[in-house]
Amino acid sequence: MPLSATTVSVKKTFSLLLFFFMLAAIAQQAIANEASGEDSLENAWKTLSNKNYNKKAKAIEIIAQQNPPEAIPAMKAMLEGQLYYAKRDKTLYFLKETENNYAFTPVFDHDPALKPVLQENRRGFKKVKVNNRLRTLIRQLLAVMQLQHEDADIRLSAVQELLKNPEAEAADLVESVIEKETDQRVMTTMQTLLAVIQLESGDEAAQLAAINTLANSLNTSAMNALSAYEAPTKMLKNKAQSAIDKINDKRDLYAKAETIFFGLSLGSVLALSAIGLAITFGVMGVINMAHGELMMIGAYTTYVIQLLMPDNIAASILVAIPAAFIVSGLVGIAIERGIIRHLYGRPLETLLATFGVSLVLQQTVRSIFSPLNRSVETPEWMSGAWQINEVLALTWNRLYIILFCLAVFMALIAVMKKTALGLQVRAVSQNRTMARAMGVRSKWVDALTFGLGSGIAGLAGVALSLLTNVGPNLGQAYIIDSFMVVVFGGVGNLWGTLVAGMSLGVINKLLEPWAGAVLAKILVLVFIILFIQKRPRGLFPQRGRAAED
Repeated sequence: MPLSATTVSVKKTFSLLLFFFMLAAIAQQAIANEASGEDSLENAWKTLSNKNYNKKAKAIEIIAQQNPPEAIPAMKAMLEGQLYYAKRDKTLYFLKETENNYAFTPVFDHDPALKPVLQENRRGFKKVKVNNRLRTLIRQLLAVMQLQHEDADIRLSAVQELLKNPEAEAADLVESVIEKETDQRVMTTMQTLLAVIQLESGDEAAQLAAINTLANSLNTSAMNALSAYEAPTKMLKNKAQSAIDKINDKRDLYAKAETIFFGLSLGSVLALSAIGLAITFGVMGVINMAHGELMMIGAYTTYVIQLLMPDNIAASILVAIPAAFIVSGLVGIAIERGIIRHLYGRPLETLLATFGVSLVLQQTVRSIFSPLNRSVETPEWMSGAWQINEVLALTWNRLYIILFCLAVFMALIAVMKKTALGLQVRAVSQNRTMARAMGVRSKWVDALTFGLGSGIAGLAGVALSLLTNVGPNLGQAYIIDSFMVVVFGGVGNLWGTLVAGMSLGVINKLLEPWAGAVLAKILVLVFIILFIQKRPRGLFPQRGRAAED
């Protein structure tokens, strides 16, 4: 049966409505997809190359909100004008300028398709430009991201950056995260920042609380804030001055502690260099003027080991320790067998002979390595410092040298007390004639003892190479100090040598701030001369041939 006109009209109307609904749904989905695309992190990175600053601002906010690993380095690079993009595909790069080249490193270095680019110009790359409004936005977002970062050191760095220019906005930002903070260093620095801001803008009660907080802080910003503080009342002025005095007292105390630490590190090198000298002089009565050159050989051995292990600097020092001991020990045995064994009983002649040996060794090193100083690279595990507080930091390399000195000393004590060689060395040092009558081969003991002392000098050279440059004259700066340590501690006494080395190192560093380096050494020498007048055998005299004679 044919359809009526009304029915056909209704069907057409329904079809048209359905068509329009489908178009609307498709358009809505397209708009949603477009919005989703604009808010995606990938598109936000691409938008940084856009010329529209409003779109850039939106993109920066999206990047900060999602906070991928590349966000903080990229935003810092934008502030420094070091973020570029490739014109061909809008890929982001960090720029690092050298003397003759431009090095472009991909921001997303995990992508194997992207590789660093090194060229003589910036052709093909364009800077990601920012204006003042974007710079302000980036700084604010950087502070937020860093304060919420999982790494405590990054959070601490962010608070310290805010302390350089404390503002009310910074206080609001810190107050929003301080309750969640778990690291004590970050927490203390945040409290200092809030106190500095409170000191400038709070009422009298708030200013008093801020003064009490800053009095317990060693941060430089705390001292600067208290020094610039204009107190509205006499009571607050007195409180601020008391806080300044308290901070200065703490700073002086920690400065002295740092000076003592530097003195102990210097004393460790002196003790290491003098221990070997004390052994040879105490057992054989030989004045070895080439002892400093044996230290130099140990330092050059460390340098050569690093040349042989350029890709494993961290382990090279561990390899250099036994290598330096063996090389310096063998050179010491060669000196004893070739020259010194003919001069026993004539100390002045051994002095002249070993002085000549020192000149020969210096010239040999100059011929092989040239007269120029060489540098030994400090391993990563020895770099940096142990930051105890804002004013006291102990450098890891000096701390390891102190521990190394103590370890060598304890190992040497064990050798002297627990081994047959140690027993024979002590027997020869106390009574050579009786030891030979008991069957001790004194010549063999003399050679091994001289080699042992020379090997320990090589270990001192390893430690010294981490503190200063390696050069042909390295040992000359320490030979006189080593003799002073031996005489001051007691000839042949190991404990006396350790105590004397540490003591002279600390005394020297305590005198340097007000007397200067040269005058400090002179004062130490005068002190030792006066001390020897009262105690000719040193702090810890040892019974031996010299005592019996």
